[in-house]
Amino acid sequence: MAALPFNDTRIEELVLRFNAVMAKEGTDISDLGGNATDDEVTATLQETEGDLSRNEITQEIESMNDEQQDALVALFWIGRGDAEPAAWEQTKALARQQHDGLVSRYLLGRPMVGEYLTEGLEKMLKYGVD
Repeated sequence: MAALPFNDTRIEELVLRFNAVMAKEGTDISDLGGNATDDEVTATLQETEGDLSRNEITQEIESMNDEQQDALVALFWIGRGDAEPAAWEQTKALARQQHDGLVSRYLLGRPMVGEYLTEGLEKMLKYGVD
């Protein structure tokens, strides 16, 4: 039986953080101009140098042990359809083999990371994880 090295609540919280980070875009409007009240909305959707969201999620992922990082990548791949829940152990091993650089950078560089992690978790729960 497959087992996740973290509980599903932790994944759900991580997905919320990923979605918050992925919803933002780089700062591309230097002078917002216009109405000061409206400017706050635009600023909220742009990632700024002092924004902690990306740093926090990076620190959280990089503070995970190797098994948890491998499992996170495996969940992402399963959610994306690159692997099946039945191949959980092999998928984690492949994640370890292909590990190159920061796991957080890999995941943050993938579109729809939150959706794929959620889908991967749902597939694993249907499959039956401990």
